[in-house]
Amino acid sequence: MPRRARLVLPNVPLHIIQRGNNRQPCFFADEDYSVYLDWMAAYAGKTGCRVHAYVLMTNHVHLLMSADSVEAPGSLMKALGQRYVQYVNRTYRRSGTLWEGRFRSCLTQDEIYLLACQRYIELNPVRAGMVAHPAGYRWSSYWVNAQGEADALVQPHPLYEALGLDATARQAAYRELFRDELEAGLLDEIRRATNGNFALGNEGFSIQVSSAIGKRVVPGQSGRPRKMLEPESGKSFQE
Repeated sequence: MPRRARLVLPNVPLHIIQRGNNRQPCFFADEDYSVYLDWMAAYAGKTGCRVHAYVLMTNHVHLLMSADSVEAPGSLMKALGQRYVQYVNRTYRRSGTLWEGRFRSCLTQDEIYLLACQRYIELNPVRAGMVAHPAGYRWSSYWVNAQGEADALVQPHPLYEALGLDATARQAAYRELFRDELEAGLLDEIRRATNGNFALGNEGFSIQVSSAIGKRVVPGQSGRPRKMLEPESGKSFQE
């Protein structure tokens, strides 16, 4: 069965997951995380991508970005992935693949899901039981979005900037979003859309994306064919 074409639209947020091969580690020391982030910032600028949120887990990566063109996210991930694999193989005297093939992704409706997706990403270390609060984890964008730490990589989305009139107000409002955990249903929805390469949003968003791309953007159902847009009635291994 041919693999589904990746759904990408210019300036529509895209949630990306890149996993280590066989879910094995892809970061082994603090320097590895730093190198990956530095190169991501460089390639994001070159390819026209704007990263809004990220987390680097031991064996996988989450990103939320917007891009100027359909090709930009793929170009970023290809260049970054290849360079980082070369670095790991050289540093740790290994060979072969590091990543689990193609990254997975979903287009994300900004008005409803963007801030929820940022929370999903930055809460990953908490769900994995690594820390009690996202502020306790070093390798995520939480310190930028919630605490104002300088980071050349992160470019806030307009919806984040609308949280307050100035940086202090925005950061305070953002921290308030983390008082409660994400509901289980929302977690499942984000995971299903990202792993299946579907649109993450309401029915109107799915219709808009399908019209723009010209293909089905929601999960199909078993049994008789249905209309294309009918909606469906521990550690570091968290996603």
